[in-house]
Amino acid sequence: MCRSIKTLFNFEPPATEEEMRAASLRFVRKLSGFARPSKANEAAFDRAVEDVTAAARALIESLVTTADPRDREIEAARARARTAVRFGAQG
Repeated sequence: MCRSIKTLFNFEPPATEEEMRAASLRFVRKLSGFARPSKANEAAFDRAVEDVTAAARALIESLVTTADPRDREIEAARARARTAVRFGAQG
């Protein structure tokens, strides 16, 4: 749905509250179509971000896996490699 929302589960170190809120904000922006809501919609928008953040936190904390945690640096390098293949070398 939205490429800028990153996977947050099973990383070492675990996802931070800021990362969960940022993903939630992106999700609510995508659903609403607003980058920034009008004053009339600001309270509903902010409430939605908080609700989605709480749901994301509950989900991440309740998931279990037997897989080893992923390393953020390795995953970032893989993403850069995929981008280079997809869009060509930037230089």
